[in-house]
This record gives sequence, C-alpha cells and structure tokens, in this order.
Amino acid sequence: MPNKKHIVIVGAGPGGLCAGMLLSKRGFKVTIFDKNNEVGGRNRPIRLGDFIFDTGPTFLLMKHVLDDMFALCGKKSADYLEFIKLDPMYRLLFSDRSIQVFSDRNKMRAELEQGFNEGSSGYDAYLKREGKHFEKLYPCIKRDYTSIKAFFSWDLIKAIPYLALNHSVFSNLGNYFKEEKMRLVFSFQSKYLGMSPWDCPAIFTMLSYLEHEYGIYHVKGGLNKIAEAMAKVIIEQGGQIYTDTEIESLVIKNKKVKGVRLQDGTEMLADDVIINADFSHAMTHLVKPNELKQYSPEKIDKLEYSCSTFMLYLGLDKFYDLPHHTIAFADDYVTNINNIFHSKTLSKDFSFYVQNACVNDATLAPVGKSALYVLVPTPNNESHTDWDTYCADMREQVLNTLETRLNLTDIRAHIEQEKIITPKTWETDEYVFKGATFSLAHKFSQLLYWRPHNQFQELDSCYLVGGGTHPGSGLPTIYESAHISAKLICKKYGVKFGLAT
Repeated sequence: MPNKKHIVIVGAGPGGLCAGMLLSKRGFKVTIFDKNNEVGGRNRPIRLGDFIFDTGPTFLLMKHVLDDMFALCGKKSADYLEFIKLDPMYRLLFSDRSIQVFSDRNKMRAELEQGFNEGSSGYDAYLKREGKHFEKLYPCIKRDYTSIKAFFSWDLIKAIPYLALNHSVFSNLGNYFKEEKMRLVFSFQSKYLGMSPWDCPAIFTMLSYLEHEYGIYHVKGGLNKIAEAMAKVIIEQGGQIYTDTEIESLVIKNKKVKGVRLQDGTEMLADDVIINADFSHAMTHLVKPNELKQYSPEKIDKLEYSCSTFMLYLGLDKFYDLPHHTIAFADDYVTNINNIFHSKTLSKDFSFYVQNACVNDATLAPVGKSALYVLVPTPNNESHTDWDTYCADMREQVLNTLETRLNLTDIRAHIEQEKIITPKTWETDEYVFKGATFSLAHKFSQLLYWRPHNQFQELDSCYLVGGGTHPGSGLPTIYESAHISAKLICKKYGVKFGLAT
C-alpha cells in the first residue's frame, strides 16, 4: 500500500486480533497493545501449574465464520488449529431428568422421544422455520449500521417479518414445544448473551438453531489457541503485538483519535485506532469525561447490561469421567433467572455450567488429572454484592452443588490448583464494566443501529470491535464485528477488501 496507513488496536482479544489479521493482510501497518502477558483477552489461557483453562469461551459455534476469517488472509484455519466436533454437544441436567443434546438429528429426535411427553413432534418444524428465519436475518448481522441509511437496508426490510418483535426466545419456542423444560432445551442459550430467555428477543432463537444446524467444536489445547493462531498470522504478515503494555488513554484532538498514550507516557500515533477493550470501560477510562455526549459516563451508566458470572477453575489430581459440557438447571429456574436479571440478588438454588474438556483433550491436564471449568451466572455489579466478603461462601456453595448435582463427593480432597473470578474481579482485573461479562444487554433498543457503531459515531478515526458493538457478544459475532470494521477502514482508504490470494 502506498503511504502505508498505521492502525493501532487497543486490546488483543478475539475482535482485535481478527481485525489485525484482516488489515495486516491488506497492507496496513498494524500495532496491537494488550495489558495482559498473553494475547486473547477473555479468550486467553489461564495457566495454573500444569493445568490449562480458557478464561471465557469454551466452545466454537459457527466454525465456518472462523474459517472465513483465515481464508480472507489466504490461510487455512486447519493449518493452525486442530478442531474436535462434539456430539453429543452437551448434557442438560434437570432435577428429574438428564438430556443429551446432539447435532445429529436422528439421535436428537430419539433423545426427545425418551425425555419428554410430547416427544420430538415439534423438532422438525423448529429446524425448518428457524432455519428460514436465520437465512433472512444473517445478512443483517453481517452489514454495518454506521448511518441511518445503512439501517434502512433492503436486507433488513426483508427480514422485518421474521424479527418476531413482540416475542421473547421463550415465548417464540411455544410455537414448537409446550412443556417448559422442553423449551429450556432450546432457550438456555440466551445465557450466551448474558440474558434471560424470557427477556431475550426472539431473533436469538437462532442460537440454539445454529448449534443443531452446524454443531459445536472444541479446539485442541483450548479455544485460547484461536487467539494464539491469529497472533501468529499477524506476525507472519508484518504486524506487531505488544503484551504487558497497558493503554492510559486515547490521544484525541478536535474529536479525532490521533493515537494512544501508554501508561509510561509514550504516545503511539496512528491514522486510525480500533478499540477492542470492553466498550463501556473504554469510554469511561480511556476518554475524558467531557469528551462524549451520546456516551457520556452518565449515559453509559444508564444503559442495560448483561449478567455476570462467578468462575471457579479447578485443577484436580483425579480424572473425572464427566461429559465435555454439562449445564445444570436450578430446581426453581424461573426464580433463579428473576434473581439474576431483575431483583439482582444471589440464589442458593442456582444453575451452573461445567466444562470437563480433558475427556476429549489430554493436553489440558497431566495424565490422570482433570481441569474443571465451572461457571455460575450471577447478577452484575449493580447488585452491590460485597464479593470480598461473600466469595468464600459462594465457593463453598458451588463445591457443595458439584457434590450433590454431579456426584463429585470427593472433589475437595482432589483440588491441586484453583482460581476464582467474581463479578468484582471481572470489573477490577479484567476491565469489564459493572462486571457484565457479556457486555451491553442485547435488547432491541441496544441492537443494530442502536448499538455503538463499528465506526464509532462520536470520534473520528475510531472503530470498535468486540461484544459491545454490532453485531454483539459471542465469538462468531465478534469476528464479524472485526470483519465489518476492517472493511470500513479499507473503504476509507480505497483498499480493495476481497478474498486474499
């Protein structure tokens, strides 16, 4: 590229790395800064002795999106990563029954027939109709909404009849399934967005559909290997990545971002800056309070946010033969959901998720040992829970629940390594605003044109990637946010984006 343009990226999370990969391939000078000692952001590894855990995401949905990002750089993801398709995808544990969930449709029908009175009668209609909805909605996810003109696109106009604006995911599933627990099999995925299935817009019924259509994947070594692979591609293409390097602020002059200022006072100037930090944290910590109007600190505080999570990473000196993924529902799921999202209180009867990837990946723990990842959805820090005081009690509740619900009666005796992340430490250590692990809530008034734009509307030469911008949370959509922002930057400088050769 003549007069090579310099792009600085704040944060080496999935969105920042994906954007860096796409732009460095297209001739831009790319420099990425991250405060952590390894790349990945919430997609980076946690290393506890000889045990390895993913910090956040633990499975890959819509693998073809990741494949496309590598293809856009003239690469094959399989040359960098080893994928393991999981089927069954996960086990769902209710108080009165256990369900294995398959992407193989014949096996899934058989499981529904065995587990529910209504059997599999609505399953095929669900796949057919939600598949049609996804076909209409996906083009809307892939486009940018940086202007009102872009919002009124033909793609979106065609999709309006499929938005089911007056329905939630849970109510929409009533078109196919009558039993509440049957609907939960296809609606708990709202938690991937940090939302309640009773509040999450019906368009996100596509999440469960996508699992059943495309399946889910584990990456050998953990999903953190995706970040490592993207970083490798960036370096191969001439980009630079600096870890252990925290940004103090953006350099802004006349509403234009000129670069970044590091904690040591060094300024790195750039033609454009991409922000991959948590959106609300960035706008309240990297920008002066009087610099923004639409997203001033006061207005950011009033936005709606996702739930948080209590995380327990356990390195165990015993091999546990649990499924790769287990989701256990609270006995009173509705009350647990209301406590998390509405009353903002903690529940003693809570749902939880356990990953036991060692059953399919021997690289994550020494032979004969296990690395268990435990996630409990909780209210975000609007609950004002004193986690310094409550953390130890919550840990005991979680271990007790693992003993009773998963029959891990000896688990305490086998803990060799341990790490905890609370909603408080999500905010203080990981820089997640209000500890809202899944960023801004995905309600209609915070989607599409009404979500912070990929080409940020309040500052020139500033672009956003990650869960806090369009299209939203989750690895595939975060990769799409990077795709959108990279294309916008290429368009700005007249650089052909097209497929790499």
